[in-house]
Amino acid sequence: MSEWKAKRFWKTAEVEVLDGGFTVRLDGRPVRTPLKTQITMPTRALAQGVAQEWQAQGDVIDPLSMPLMRAVNATLDKVVPQQAEVAQNLGDYGGSDLLCYRAAGPESLVARQAAAWDPMLDWADERFGARLIVTQGVIPVDQPANATEALRAHVAALTPWELTALSEFVTLTGSLILGLAAMDGQAPDGLWTCSRVDEDWQAEQWGADEEEATRIALKRAAFLQAGEYLGLLRAG
Repeated sequence: MSEWKAKRFWKTAEVEVLDGGFTVRLDGRPVRTPLKTQITMPTRALAQGVAQEWQAQGDVIDPLSMPLMRAVNATLDKVVPQQAEVAQNLGDYGGSDLLCYRAAGPESLVARQAAAWDPMLDWADERFGARLIVTQGVIPVDQPANATEALRAHVAALTPWELTALSEFVTLTGSLILGLAAMDGQAPDGLWTCSRVDEDWQAEQWGADEEEATRIALKRAAFLQAGEYLGLLRAG
């Protein structure tokens, strides 16, 4: 038996102004989340982006082609009900940040990590007063309490909508510092490349695995899509 798929039932997707925000209606019908939450988005730009995703659908709805709608659903159904927990979980990444765990060798990899990651740690120190400790290998190192608390405080101050973007940035890279840099306006493409230093070096040495390359390409696309979402969220 073929899997049931939702079919297009509307002609026009339009943005509508609500008290406190914007929503999207399909031939006048309100769009809701999977949990039937009423959608109210904080910016017109984000609502217009979501409307364009709905308008671009063919005869059969493809949720994978609607990253903005998925981000809105995640915000309202997952982040808003447990905002403090989400913020805490993301803030905890500061205690085990990717950028702090370096290779002992070979020298070419050590140098490449330092060139890419040291400036980001310097930035975190200057931006948040959070100087993280660098170590070799994978054995956990205790980070200074004042540094991790400074990072957690900044994360906790973000809105649920912003936490949705940060969650993608952090979980896709394993780095809170890179995630916060993306939130601070640094180019997502460059930050993604920064997160892939180890993997890119290994691929240069032994060649790239085709299946792995496909998986990484999907993750990179998701990272960049989170950047697009954040841009619309802050566009007003």
